[in-house]
Amino acid sequence: MRVLFHLYSSEGCHLCEQAIEIISNVIPVHQIRVVDIIDTNIEGEQNLVELYGVHIPVLERLSDNSKLFWPFEQSQVVELI
Repeated sequence: MRVLFHLYSSEGCHLCEQAIEIISNVIPVHQIRVVDIIDTNIEGEQNLVELYGVHIPVLERLSDNSKLFWPFEQSQVVELI
């Protein structure tokens, strides 16, 4: 299966842990790639810390780059998918 979503996160982020719990209830885990904004540099992207540092966790649908910024609820994740 292919990755359909990125979850921008950071190690030790308790809000990110909450987001993963919410997301995994509606999106299969094999479709989500958790992207550590500190350790990951995606080619062609700006610095992820600059983009998402104060906003994590951020869920991104890769098909059209729609993003859901924290805080979000399961119903909002369902709307995104």
